[in-house]
Amino acid sequence: MIIASFGLGIFIGFIFFEISGLTAGGIIVPGYLVLYVREPERIVVTILVSLIVFCIVTLLSRYCILYGRRRFFLMILTGFIIRYGFDMLPVYLPESGFELKAIGYIIPGLIANEFYRQGVVKTILAIIVVVTVVFLLLTIIFPGSAF
Repeated sequence: MIIASFGLGIFIGFIFFEISGLTAGGIIVPGYLVLYVREPERIVVTILVSLIVFCIVTLLSRYCILYGRRRFFLMILTGFIIRYGFDMLPVYLPESGFELKAIGYIIPGLIANEFYRQGVVKTILAIIVVVTVVFLLLTIIFPGSAF
């Protein structure tokens, strides 16, 4: 199921890119996010961490020369650090079962990089479309399985 999620995420993401010219946060992002569709709070926290990373790197780019690989490296590194910081926060709401946990350590940086390249709204919409299509396909391929 996990391999199918990644494979379909890459394939559908590529098809979506060919049709629209937009990427869904990176080549592996849709496959990861589909695995957490039943935990939407983690997807929301991941997007929030990505927005924080995007804002930090955009602010830093006013004072440093950031482009290409440097900017990408800084997005990934900042995403890693912010995600690690979220892990250190003891934020848990017992009544709701809600935890401030993002998905992966690299995923927020990949999404933030796409925010920079194609815009926040376009990237979020692309993520929604691709993740939804991959989730529906997985539901058809693996009926009754809880992933």
